[in-house]
Amino acid sequence: MAQNIFKGLGIALVTPFKPNGEVDYVALKKLVEYQLDNGADFLCILATTAESPCLTREEKDEITKLIKELVRGRVPILKYCGGNNTAAVIDEIRHTDWAGIDGMLSICPYYNKPSQEGLFQHFKAIAAVSPLPIVLYNVPGRTGVNMTSATTVKIARHCPNIVGIKEASGRLEQVDEIIKDKPDNFDVISGDDALTFPMIASGAAGVISVIGNALPKQFSRMIRLEFRGEYEAARKIHHMFTELYSLLFVDGNPAGVKALLNDMGLIDNVLRLPLVPTKIETKDKMAEILKRMTI
Repeated sequence: MAQNIFKGLGIALVTPFKPNGEVDYVALKKLVEYQLDNGADFLCILATTAESPCLTREEKDEITKLIKELVRGRVPILKYCGGNNTAAVIDEIRHTDWAGIDGMLSICPYYNKPSQEGLFQHFKAIAAVSPLPIVLYNVPGRTGVNMTSATTVKIARHCPNIVGIKEASGRLEQVDEIIKDKPDNFDVISGDDALTFPMIASGAAGVISVIGNALPKQFSRMIRLEFRGEYEAARKIHHMFTELYSLLFVDGNPAGVKALLNDMGLIDNVLRLPLVPTKIETKDKMAEILKRMTI
């Protein structure tokens, strides 16, 4: 039975672009090293925050190759592979070189809005062909369907190589239900930076974080303090982020965190259409908060 190794601070890694729109591999290398030097426990690559719908297959392959070469086994790598066509996801799994990758993140099918039984059958079919442990991704704000706690636990019990769920439903009662009923080899991982503190307090194993791209040292410290039961010290760090939590997402993701990384001198503030940079007033507010924090 597979065990979840994706614990602590996971980084939902952004894709840096040059001003001309090309992938900036030099900035990507700098960003990965920054994460590894500042407390990241694992990397989550080529998912939502990476603007993966706007990357070509060749770019995804090159990004994956570069990250594997940089990481060299220092932390686990969780790579996205999902969609709303079960057969196509299975085909992608079968034709992908998974060497050097430690797990697969797979989203609830979007747009076609499957039933709970449809979600169960989708992930059961994927699990049957996956050579790697799978982390589910429940994000109803993007997919249009919420996978219930009962369905999540059912999947976890039927598919021993499905080892966790990135829960971004925003429903803390749902998180509690999963944690209460799940098998021992299955973990809940926060998919919402703002809810990471209460979710870990309830028993979550970590977070796949957007804000961690910019502030991994501080965010990982909060998580480590919680794991040690030092909740008051962790809460103080959590409250340091309160303003940033909302500002990061007010103009969409990853517009906010790319603006923050730009102010830190790590990447250019460039996104691919249909996404655009965050508003100037939002960027200025975040820059002011950044000045007050210890980087």
